[in-house]
Amino acid sequence: MTALIAVAMAGPAVAGEMRQGGKMLLTGGVSSIEGAAGGGLATWALIAGNETDAGIGGKVHATYVALPDFDLASAGVAIGIRDRVEISYARQTFDTRQAGAALGLGKGFKFGQDVYGVKVRISGSALYDQDRILPQISIGVQHKRADKAPIIAAVGGKQSNGTDFYVAATKVILSRSLVVDATVRFTKANQFGLLGFGGDLKNRYKPQFEGSAGMLIKRNLLVGAEVRTRPSNLGFAREQRALDAFAAWSVSRNVAFTAAYADLGDIATVRRQRGAFLSLQGSF
Repeated sequence: MTALIAVAMAGPAVAGEMRQGGKMLLTGGVSSIEGAAGGGLATWALIAGNETDAGIGGKVHATYVALPDFDLASAGVAIGIRDRVEISYARQTFDTRQAGAALGLGKGFKFGQDVYGVKVRISGSALYDQDRILPQISIGVQHKRADKAPIIAAVGGKQSNGTDFYVAATKVILSRSLVVDATVRFTKANQFGLLGFGGDLKNRYKPQFEGSAGMLIKRNLLVGAEVRTRPSNLGFAREQRALDAFAAWSVSRNVAFTAAYADLGDIATVRRQRGAFLSLQGSF
């Protein structure tokens, strides 16, 4: 989402707004819930941080998703090396609140997960290749380690640890003040991995789609939407696609705030989990 803000800052005076030793303003994306640079739900091809191929940048994030029956929190860090390689880490905590008692887990029961990621840009530049159709393309992996293996096994999950693989394509269209992204993720994750990987219904990798599109409506305010499909591997609880509609505000060169309305579908038999998505990022 943050890359959308760069559209406002770029305009016709692209060269004039280059920062010595660094990227153009806010072209590193914001942090996804899994820690990689991207939108809130989707992972993008952008590399985290403000530095170009001349240096090392990075970002930290704190995200909170308030749903009717659950809460999801994520915090982490990502390092971008020479705008080519990104290394990221995020810790996710999923609080079942009152629903935990109804599910037999106990009130306030929490699932946790560590997400370790590596992303490599293999071609293109989302922003600077305006004379070419080719988007920025990156490939990446995210290894996830959930911390409630016995419960994951009890609900039908096959593994508590797993690895996602993805290829992402992102393009900034300056003439239209647009940013678009399409990502294909190969995954077996249940509820992003918090309920393990594979299940009693399916236990194989299946491609899933992540898409984002946004437009600048003011110099430092952008709006857009995302969609993310997910596999449904567990027999006890159907899983659907996730959606959000977002607004991203550039507070300064180094700070961005994102607010969204997110729809994560049904979670663990509890229906219609829709609520607020709030995220604060700092970058260098």
